[in-house]
Amino acid sequence: MRKNSIKNTRVNAEVQRELSNIIRKELKDPRIGMMTSVTAVEVAPDLKTCKAYISVLGQDQSKADTLAGLKSAVGFIRHQLAKNLNLRNTPEIRFVLDESIEYGVNMAKKIADVNRSLERDEEEKDDEDE
Repeated sequence: MRKNSIKNTRVNAEVQRELSNIIRKELKDPRIGMMTSVTAVEVAPDLKTCKAYISVLGQDQSKADTLAGLKSAVGFIRHQLAKNLNLRNTPEIRFVLDESIEYGVNMAKKIADVNRSLERDEEEKDDEDE
């Protein structure tokens, strides 16, 4: 079976939706930040392992605390996933911090700063020409 098969894509989406619900509604660990989201999930074609990409809004300490809280609750999360999804195997979940959203926001800010400085330079040049 190919890695990007239709079945695997559907399983990835379903696991991502269920993980999001479990993290948001059922986990009571105070270490897990309120602004935690599951950005992507990659389930292996044999349904044995799963990489869950987690995005956390906040400082580095809150990101580390959230990852630690999720790793300590991985047994509970896997049990809830098995209860909610009808899969042959319930995958072992490995949480990975996803910083792509934060990276994108930082790059957008840098691009906006460069554009503003270019506009100021053009205005100053136009004022000197007059």
